[in-house]
Amino acid sequence: MNMNTTSFSQKIKQFLIIFLPIFTTQIALSAMSFFDTNMSGKFSPADLAGVAIGTSLWMPVQTGLSGILMGITPVVSHLLGSRRHDQIGHSVIQALYLGIAVGLVVLGAGALLLSPVLNGMPLEPHVANVAFYFLCALAFGIMPLFGYTVLRSFMDALGQTRITMLITLVSLPVNILLNYVLIFGRWGFPQLGGVGAGVATACTYWLIFLISLFFVHRIEPFAQYGIFRQWSSVSFRKWKELLLIGVPIGFATFFETSIFAAVTLLMSRFDTVTIAAHQAALNFASTLYMLPVSICMALTILVGFENGAGRLKDAKQYSVLGIGGAVALSLITAVILLLFGEQIAGVYSNEREVITLTQHFLIYAIFFQISDAIATPTQGALRGYKDVNPALIITFVAYWIIGLPTGYITATYTSLGAFGYWIGLIAGLAVGAATLLWRLFRVQQQAALRPSSD
Repeated sequence: MNMNTTSFSQKIKQFLIIFLPIFTTQIALSAMSFFDTNMSGKFSPADLAGVAIGTSLWMPVQTGLSGILMGITPVVSHLLGSRRHDQIGHSVIQALYLGIAVGLVVLGAGALLLSPVLNGMPLEPHVANVAFYFLCALAFGIMPLFGYTVLRSFMDALGQTRITMLITLVSLPVNILLNYVLIFGRWGFPQLGGVGAGVATACTYWLIFLISLFFVHRIEPFAQYGIFRQWSSVSFRKWKELLLIGVPIGFATFFETSIFAAVTLLMSRFDTVTIAAHQAALNFASTLYMLPVSICMALTILVGFENGAGRLKDAKQYSVLGIGGAVALSLITAVILLLFGEQIAGVYSNEREVITLTQHFLIYAIFFQISDAIATPTQGALRGYKDVNPALIITFVAYWIIGLPTGYITATYTSLGAFGYWIGLIAGLAVGAATLLWRLFRVQQQAALRPSSD
C-alpha cells in the first residue's frame, strides 16, 4: 500500500483508511470482553463479579505484554518508510519467537501466583471459584493470542488494516455463539456460567491466530516477505531491538490498564452489587476507549512511516490530525453518556440497584475518557518517533504515584466511598495527558533541529 501523501486532505483520507479498520478491529476485540461480561451478568451477579475479577487480573497482563510484542509495528513502519524491505521478514519471525518466550513466562507465572492472589482477596467463595476457572480456561488461548498480536502488528504496519479487521469480524460471531452455548448450557453443552466465557475466548484466540497465519503465509502483499519460508534461528540482537522499543510501550500500557484493574481489586471490599456496577461502567468506558487507542495505533504506523522517510512536517501533521480528532470524538461520547446513561446501564443488568449505581459511575467516566483522548493518541505519535522511554515514566508517575493514592484516600476517608477511586482515575489521567502532550512538543522540536535523514 502506498502511504505517501502531499496535501492535508490526502492525509485525512490516508488516516481514515488506516484508522477505520483498526477501530472496527478494536471494537470487535472489545466486544468479546463485553459479551463475556454481559452474558455472565445475565447468568448471575456472582458470575459477573467472578468474570470481573478474572478480567481485571488478566487484562493488564495481556495488554502490557501485547504492547511489548507490538514493538514490531514501529520497526516495520520505519523499515518500510526507509525502503529496507529485505529486513522485514526477519524482524517478524524474531517477534514471533519472542511471543512464544513471553507466553511461556506468563503461563509459568500464572501457575505459581493465581491461587495465592485470589486467596488473598476477600471474595465470596463462588466469585473466587468463577474467577479461578475463568482464568484457567483463558490460559489455553495465551500462546495463539500473542502470535496473533505479532502477525496483526505486521499486517497493520504495511497499511493493510482492513485484513485484520475482516479476521476479527469473522471471529466475533463465533465468540458470541460459544459464549451462549457454554455459559447457559445450550444444545447439549455443559452449563459453565462465567467459566464458559473463558473457554469461548480461548477458542476464539486460536481461530484468529490460525486465520492470520494463513493470510501472512499465502496471501499478498504479506506472502512476498517470505516470513515462514526461511526459518532463522533466534537472534538475541533483534530481540534486544524489539524489546528496547516494545518494553517501554508494554509497561506504559500496563501502567494505564493495571490502575483500572487495581481499582477493581480494591473494590472487592465493597458488596457484590457495587463490584458489578463498577465493572459494568468500566466495561462500557473500555469500549469507548477503543476510539483513542485505535487513533494511537494509526498514528504509530503513519508517524513512523513519515519519520522513517525523513518527512518531519508530514509526521507532525498526522499528530495534530489524530489528537484533534480524538478530542472531538470524546466530546461527542460525553454527550451520549449524559443523555443515555440509564439505557446503557440497563444493557448490563436487569436489577434496578445495579442499573442505578452503574449510571452514577458512568458520569465519572465522562471525565477520564476526555483525558484518554489526549494521552493515548499522543503516545501513538511518540512511538512513531521511537520515543518510548519518557512515556513509561510519565504513565507510572501519573497513574500510580498520583492517581491510585488519590483514589484510595478519597474512597477511604471521604463520604464518596467507591466513587472516590474514580476521582483518583480522573486526576491521574489528566496529569498523564498534559505531560505526554508536552513531551510530544519537545520531541517534534528536537526532530526539527536534526538533519532529515533516517
